[in-house]
Formats: sequence, C-alpha cells, structure tokens
Amino acid sequence: MHLKIPKYKLILACLDFLVINFSFLLAYHLTINRLTHIKGLNYLFILFSFLISGIFLFIYQIQNLYKVNIFLTRALQLVLLLKSSFYALVILIFLLFVLNFPFGLISRLFVTIFILLVILTEAIFRIGILKPLYEKFSKNKILNRKVIIVGAGKSGQKLAAKLLVENQVGIDIIGFADDNVPIGTKITDKFSVIGSVDEIIHMNGNLEVDEVIISIDNISYENLIKTIDKLNLKGFFVRVNSELFKTIPENILVEKYGDIPVINTTPQVLSTYTLFFKSVFDKIVALIGLIFLMPFFIIVALIIKLTSKGPVFYKQERIGKDGKKFMFLKFRSMTFEQDDDSERIKMMLKFMKENKTPDPNSTKIINESRVTKIGRFLRKYSLDELPQLINVLKGEMSLVGPRPCLPYEYENYEDWQKERVKVLPGCTGVWQVYGRSKVNFKDSVVMDLYYINNMSPWLDLQLLIKTIPVLLTGKGGK
Repeated sequence: MHLKIPKYKLILACLDFLVINFSFLLAYHLTINRLTHIKGLNYLFILFSFLISGIFLFIYQIQNLYKVNIFLTRALQLVLLLKSSFYALVILIFLLFVLNFPFGLISRLFVTIFILLVILTEAIFRIGILKPLYEKFSKNKILNRKVIIVGAGKSGQKLAAKLLVENQVGIDIIGFADDNVPIGTKITDKFSVIGSVDEIIHMNGNLEVDEVIISIDNISYENLIKTIDKLNLKGFFVRVNSELFKTIPENILVEKYGDIPVINTTPQVLSTYTLFFKSVFDKIVALIGLIFLMPFFIIVALIIKLTSKGPVFYKQERIGKDGKKFMFLKFRSMTFEQDDDSERIKMMLKFMKENKTPDPNSTKIINESRVTKIGRFLRKYSLDELPQLINVLKGEMSLVGPRPCLPYEYENYEDWQKERVKVLPGCTGVWQVYGRSKVNFKDSVVMDLYYINNMSPWLDLQLLIKTIPVLLTGKGGK
C-alpha cells in the first residue's frame, strides 16, 4: 500500500509497537510464566500481543500522540499517554475477561503489571529518550524535512520567521514559490523566490522536497483548492496555513509548527485500497446494524404510524458520488404535506451564500410547526437518520463521509465546493462530529474536504466512535 506519511511518524509508530510488545512479554514473564505451570510462548499468544499493540497504536492516533507538536511536549504527552492507557485497559479487560481468551492471561496481576509497564516504558522512551534525540537529530539535520513555502507575502514570511526562531520540529526551508514574484527576489535575509508553483512542479524530479506549505495571502477558495490539487497530483506532501481553512484548527487538533497550524491536505493512503476496505467495512457494519436495530425500527415505525398520517419513511432525492442521484431515506419526523418548498429553498440558498459564523439555532432551516412529537425526539438525537444504513448497504452511501446535498444545492455550488462529491456521502463525518450546527456553509465544505484529503480506515473509526457521544447528548441536533 502506498503511504504518504512523514517518515518520523512511521518510525515512531514502529518503536511504539516494539515498546508495547516488550511490556506485554515482560508482564507475561513476571506473572503468568512464573506463577503458573504455563511455560513458553505459542503463536496465538504472539498474535494476541500484536493485536493489543495495534489497539494501543490506534488509540495513540486518536489521542494525537503522533502529531509533532504533541510528542515534543512533556506534561501534555504524559496526560495523553495516561488517557490512552486507560482506554486500552478497558478494551483489554473486555477481551480477556468477557471473551475469555485461552492464553492463561485471565489474571488481574498480569493486566495491572502490563498497563503499568506500558505507562512507565512509554514515558521513559517518549519523554526521556525520544524528545531529546529528535531535537538533537533535527539540529544535526538528520531528521530535517526540506520545505518550500508557497506564498511570499506576509503570512508566508511570518511562517518562515517562526520556523527559524522555533525550529524544534526540524524544518529546513529551501525557499519560496510565488506566481507573482520574480525568481531570485529576496524575501528574507536567508530565503528568496525559487519559482512559481508551476515551475516548482516541473522541477519536482530535481528537487529534494519533503513538504510544501501553502501560506498565501488574499487567495480565493477556488484557487487554493486548485493549487492543492496540482501539487498533490505531482506527488508533493502538502500542508496549508490559510485563513480560509481556519475552521479546521478551531475545531480539530491539528499539527502546529511553533504555534502556527499546518493542515494536512495530502491523501494518506492510496485511494484504491482505502475505498475497497471502506466499502467492505461499511456493508458489514450496516448489515449488522440493521439486524440489531430491527426491533427499534419496528417500534419507531408503529409510533410514527399511530401519531400522524403519512408514510414511515421520508424519501428524498439527493446527490451522491460524482454527482449521481439516489433516494435518501430517513424516518419521517414532520407532518406529511404536499406543499410548496420554495421558501425553504430561498432560505437555504441565502445560507449557502453567507460567510459568517451562524446562530446555532438557525443552521437547520425547517418549519418547526410541522415537526411531530416523536420527530422532535428523533431529530434531536439524529435517530431519524438510522434508515440510511439501507443506503449504505445498497452502496449509495458510506458510514463516514460528506453529507449528501439536495439537487438544487448542488446546482448552486461553486466549482471548488463540488469537490465534496468526489467520495460517497456519509451518515456521519467531520462536520457532524466537530462542527455540527456551529459553522457556516463554506466552513462545512472545508471540513468535508479535510476529511477527503485525510481519509483513512483509522480516521473513519475515530469519527464513528466520536459520533456516539454526539448522538447520546443530542449536541447540535434540531
């Protein structure tokens, strides 16, 4: 599988894997191997050790322990290691005591020793060894990443100055790229313009570049997306520091160089493999979910039928992947009326054109008087969305992705906003988890584009897990 992940992250993940396995084996030796008749290791035990280590790595990823501005801290990193160990402990107890794994590991002493060893060894490794080594190797340019800054204006200069003064992350700036400034123009005492974006792309084979950071003043969404796409197509690892993407660091913990957020906009995993795995996972989970939720579906269907006239399901034409239309399913939550929807369309189009932080109570444009009693409950906790598992099973939607839009909305999208239909629409996504009912329309599109550019199996799992408390609390639901 082709990965576009900074090598320091891969190295750190591999080292974490070894440290966790070492803790597991040491705990086994100190407890089970000494206190029971079980001697030696078998392949099932080793596989189980690998499984637990993989769970730890996934939790570390969710807790942002692979972000450079996190693993170079002490107090924050230790707190996140403790939180991660607690979550892993819960899963380990479930696996050992509920599923009753037959490895002689059902021992409170073993579990306690293992978790304590993980915390101790990871703290020593990450804080006591890794942090000073990384900073040393960065200064010696062993782990330095060569970077081109696209944009020679104020924001690009500010970023360069910050990296020169606070360069713990190991950045080696090659120079600036700018379409409006001639080659050779001095931007700072140390750096000059080495070409336009197109010239940088053509020189890609002759340049040793690890990252391109786009930091352009006064750029439109359209041109920013085009620049990102051009650089991605030529194989650059692209990050963005832009006011247009400010909703991402405002709502999601992203990597920072110094105190400047740099948002990854390069797909992490080759899409062919990602999409195949995603499709299989979606259909399996949707099928299990529909079987498990069948009693709930029957109860809700009966209540809807008994409390208001009309069908149980609300069907609506929506736009799917690549602009294809499909019938979108929900539990009906409003009174059934064949009325003119022109006023709602007018309000929605106005909302799409606005570019200001909205009132949280006004982002869902609905006629409150038409919402039924059961519908109000279903909408608050997004339970009206559950029939979309049928859309997932049919391959029209995914569990995670941008929300599907209506045809008239799609027709009024700007070109850059149509990028959100490059993938299957989802039941949940970055916007639902992090920005639900508190971001404007353009920001919601930016959040969807962030998901598309960072789409991976572990991000999908992370978003699905984080959707649960959003649904349970009804946060942002209406």
